[in-house]
Amino acid sequence: MSAGAAGFSGSEPPQTRQWRRASRNLTGRFAVNERAPLLQVVKATVAAILTWFVCLLIFPEQLPIFGAIAALLCVQESVDASLTRGIERVVGVLLGVSVAIGAGSIFGAQSWLFILAFVVAMAVGWLLRMSNSSMNQIAISALLMIALGGLHLGYGVERLVETAIGAAIGVIVNAAIVAPVRTTSVRASISELTLDAAAALRRLADALAEPRDEAWLDDMLTRARALQQKRSDVHALLRRARESLRLNPRGPRHREALAADDALFERLQPIVTQVIGMSRAVYDLYDPELVEDPSVAGMVEEMRRAAHDLELLAHPAAEGGPTGDDAEAEPLALTQPYTIPRPHPVHWVLIGSLMEDLRRVRGRITGELP
Repeated sequence: MSAGAAGFSGSEPPQTRQWRRASRNLTGRFAVNERAPLLQVVKATVAAILTWFVCLLIFPEQLPIFGAIAALLCVQESVDASLTRGIERVVGVLLGVSVAIGAGSIFGAQSWLFILAFVVAMAVGWLLRMSNSSMNQIAISALLMIALGGLHLGYGVERLVETAIGAAIGVIVNAAIVAPVRTTSVRASISELTLDAAAALRRLADALAEPRDEAWLDDMLTRARALQQKRSDVHALLRRARESLRLNPRGPRHREALAADDALFERLQPIVTQVIGMSRAVYDLYDPELVEDPSVAGMVEEMRRAAHDLELLAHPAAEGGPTGDDAEAEPLALTQPYTIPRPHPVHWVLIGSLMEDLRRVRGRITGELP
């Protein structure tokens, strides 16, 4: 029975597989890989509800739709982003209200006033070189003004004040209730990139230690090139982390650690560039006879030492181990710069290129090069 059940589950009809594939394609258009933190969802809800009751106390005759929308939009992934979105929302409502009141004053409450207000709002945003989201804020505010029947100045001023209240509450709630900090994944990502670069160095050493076929070299180069995307991902994480600490009440306690991560990444970036270049050079100029060259044997050992020392950068003594006088840092394996007394008459281009790149990698690992 279990075998039949397994066979049944493993052999879906083609229509079912197509439906599953279509469902994944559909959800992929609006779903994200990383779920938003539940706390941010709760904070957005709290900000909108709080704004609703505050605005009802001030303007009891109107439902505070403008304020609630502003509060929801202003709870972002960082306090700095919240402030930016709040300013964007207030400016958008100001311009949208102005467009709606101006159009209503000139043309009256016409049925086609929606279309005119929409066109004018988008044109104003374009002329002011505003972002797409800001232009949409203007158009949406103008359409809401017309739809809710408020085409006089007093109503517009009230909605602008309501929006400012909602934006302020959104920013305050986001900053006061566990202000978001996006630094936790930075160190892990930098360590992973460092270890991957060290592994790429070891693969280079393996390529020169034993004869390799084309498939092995293809895999070596593919893995080395993957470092470029990983480096870009770390760069994006660092940028998001810096933004999350800006205007953040919790920022001071995290800035020192983030500065150390940033310095390590700046040190690692050129090493990644050198490793990718070395992998490309070996792939393009590889010759199985390289492994028989005595000078290459010494270079293999230096590459493995460099890989060892590069791994040490990913695991500083301060993380999870003893510190101070009790901490014994593992010594670097690199000793003296490796030199070749006489270049090979055939392979000298590749050997010379690898030697220069290895010199730069070594210098940046030890700190001798900036």
